[in-house]
Amino acid sequence: MASGSILNKVVSDGASVESVPSETGSVERLPPSGNSTIKENGGDTSIRSTSSHRERLEFSGWVYHLGVNSIGHDYCHFRFLCIRGKHVEMYKRDPHENPGIKPIRRGAIGHTLMVEELGRRKVNHGDVYVLRFYNRLDETKKGEIACATAGDARKWMEAFDHARQQVEYELSRGASVRNKLSMEDEIDLEGHRPRVRRYAHGLKKLIKIGQGPETLLRKASGLGANSRLNEYLDADSGDVVEAHEWRCVRTVNGVRIFEDVASSKNGKGILVKAVGVVEASADTVFEVVLNPERHSRYEWDTLTSNLELIDSVNGHYDVVYGTFDPRYLTWWHSKRDFVFSRQWFRGQDGTYTILQFPCVHKTRLPKSGYKRTKINPSTWEISNLSKASSLSSPKCLVTQTLEINLKGWFNWRNKHCQKFENTVPYALLSQVSGLKEYVAANPAITSESSTTIVQSNVSDHSGPISEFEDAEPAEEFYDAIADDSSSSSEDEDSENGKDVPKEKKMKLKNISWAIASLTLKRTSAPDSNELDTNIPPINLDLSQFNGSMRRAKDEADKNCWSSPDGSGFMIRGKTYLKDSMKVKGGEPLLKLIAVDWFKVEECVSKVALHPKNLVQSAAGKKLPFILVINLEVPARPNYSLVLYYASDRPVSKNSLLGKFIDGTDMFRDSRFKLIPSIVEGYWMVKRAVGTKACLLGKAVTCKYLRQDNFLEIDVDIGSSSVARGVISLVLGYVTSLVVDLSIVIEGREEAELPEYILGTVRLSRVQLDSAVALEV
Repeated sequence: MASGSILNKVVSDGASVESVPSETGSVERLPPSGNSTIKENGGDTSIRSTSSHRERLEFSGWVYHLGVNSIGHDYCHFRFLCIRGKHVEMYKRDPHENPGIKPIRRGAIGHTLMVEELGRRKVNHGDVYVLRFYNRLDETKKGEIACATAGDARKWMEAFDHARQQVEYELSRGASVRNKLSMEDEIDLEGHRPRVRRYAHGLKKLIKIGQGPETLLRKASGLGANSRLNEYLDADSGDVVEAHEWRCVRTVNGVRIFEDVASSKNGKGILVKAVGVVEASADTVFEVVLNPERHSRYEWDTLTSNLELIDSVNGHYDVVYGTFDPRYLTWWHSKRDFVFSRQWFRGQDGTYTILQFPCVHKTRLPKSGYKRTKINPSTWEISNLSKASSLSSPKCLVTQTLEINLKGWFNWRNKHCQKFENTVPYALLSQVSGLKEYVAANPAITSESSTTIVQSNVSDHSGPISEFEDAEPAEEFYDAIADDSSSSSEDEDSENGKDVPKEKKMKLKNISWAIASLTLKRTSAPDSNELDTNIPPINLDLSQFNGSMRRAKDEADKNCWSSPDGSGFMIRGKTYLKDSMKVKGGEPLLKLIAVDWFKVEECVSKVALHPKNLVQSAAGKKLPFILVINLEVPARPNYSLVLYYASDRPVSKNSLLGKFIDGTDMFRDSRFKLIPSIVEGYWMVKRAVGTKACLLGKAVTCKYLRQDNFLEIDVDIGSSSVARGVISLVLGYVTSLVVDLSIVIEGREEAELPEYILGTVRLSRVQLDSAVALEV
């Protein structure tokens, strides 16, 4: 069985598409204008298409197919997965090395497909990274695959997202009814193939984790380094105006150490961080940091190298136990042991965040001869840096942040005390230096995967590709596995054509600090065309609208809401498509008129239809337009935070907001953007929440209800395991947090820029027990 992974990019008959960057890390597909050149970051293939052709990408490689068989036993099969355009096929062997082999499963990807990263899981004595697939309209249609590394999992997520974008683009361009009908039957990864197939020839050759050759246990799943879909990555910029004021105080072995001047003013602890550039991808560095294997950690970690995994809560959260000998720091201290939890997740822009908290675990009491100590709370942030050229090696920015004692830090910084070099905080800060040198000294670990990249094939429309496109309507990613016909279909690979060279497309970012600072002073105001200026505005009297959460009296008020301006958020400016510059937001287009804070047994949607809801009141029915955002918060019990935004004029039908209100769910999912900001609160929560914009429709399940004069968006935060983990951390500190949220409709075309703030809300120190029970 081959160990290589394959990235094929095929051009076939149809309409071409173009790619533009998104700060969320995805590649956005826009209608073409004449001839176009499509270039993917990190790749070596250039696709040139005309108006008579369209881009058709192929992604393929080895994955682990997880599931439960008909007698209730878990299985883990090593399978070759192939995505051609919007079609998916699964093989027992590599079809490129075994021409004529038939797929055992076949189907198509629909626009309702959701891909969720479940994190790390132990399967048959090996750790894998699991991806879950489900239909957001019918979660009974689901399935799981797994990859050997986090980087492979990321690439498969991007590949499936790319295929889904192609489907969305075809639908937006008015795809034929036949193609729309073919999306009703999706391929089901959890379904069973017929028994005759299950006991077919070659069953003994199935490879499972822990039951095959050692070389296959950690084999890369498939998509090579050049298959990355993110065309641009701006890893060091957020979408919130930072309150931190970092100052570099020391440089050690090429790693800068900063202190947060702003945090030193509160008289408590001080935030410090070590920042370094590592000559490897973020995926590789994440694997190294998370790996508890002591022999590799001995080479770079002077403090937490002796680690033992004692509990795995879920795919994104575990607990580790460790020991260290302080004699390496000072001669008279006794041996120490410690326990801390690790929570990690990957943002939409590809940045990894690891949170490390000291904790207590019932199975690990202090060890005899050791003194229990607490490791400083710390975070790792690992983000890719843009490549200067396609031949450049990958680099990432590694930042480790921790909170330490204020007095001890000042003594060391002012050189009154040299003993800080012999402390635990300094050993933690030195981990970045050790990591940088370890990666540089071990070039073998810097390769993202030991794979073979197969160059692009260009096919004309008379070849097998058109036959595949013109075949009977394919079943869609969920149900085809249970269908016998999916296993008997012919393999439709096309291996003919010419290799086309590719170059990397780079942004122009040579902008001076002076220009950048001037840009920060600019603000973006709502376009006057969003609302109908021909109709006089009405007076929005907030006293007529009452929610269960009261409005704030002043900044020090608790358990209340207010609506700040948008100056604390960074959004796309007028020239974003050319220079990626962002500007400060202005006044929100819609006015926040009320907030409801409900407590429910089960998550509730369509709250606007409740007879006692604000929308159904006499005053609510008189408003030109109301946007209702229902944030469904998973907890025990569950909560619903309902925000009501109103306009003083009718919305223009041809405006971006008008298209969003009356558009398809597919369009709304691709444009509905939320920017979070923790204004006040524990710094670890700030790191967990982040400051980057998030396309909610791609991160969690969103449902839409358009009736009368309102649009309701139900955001199911519990539909994502990562979002559940972050929100559980937030709820633990919610009484001390001041949280700002900004709603934006993402602008992707020049006519839709600059962006504007649709609405904002500030939630100040919310009390969970103040939630009102909603009568369902």
